[in-house]
Amino acid sequence: MSTPVLGLPLDRESTALLCHEANRVLSSLAGERDTLPWLALSEHVRQSVRSGVDHARGNPDITPREMHENWVKFKTAAGWTYGPFKDERLKQHPCLMPYDELPHDQRLKDALFLAIVRAMT
Repeated sequence: MSTPVLGLPLDRESTALLCHEANRVLSSLAGERDTLPWLALSEHVRQSVRSGVDHARGNPDITPREMHENWVKFKTAAGWTYGPFKDERLKQHPCLMPYDELPHDQRLKDALFLAIVRAMT
């Protein structure tokens, strides 16, 4: 276990939770209302976040674009495709597209995620 900051251990799970919850707040500010709290997420979604944490920690020079590309690989490997709305049952997500085509608020999520992982490492 890593050194605590503000009483929080800097382990993978805590970092993943923090990344998700920060992105959930950003999503809410952007008008999205379908992002669930960490404990209400499916195991697939939690594993997606953990995978992002691992990837960022293992690649210290990674860019937000590369973070998004890694997330796309994770989702498509699990059978997900592009869809106009997030739908876990249909395995569709509106962000399964090239980074340059993402709306600005979605690109901010990748940058925020990466900044949190770096701050917690």
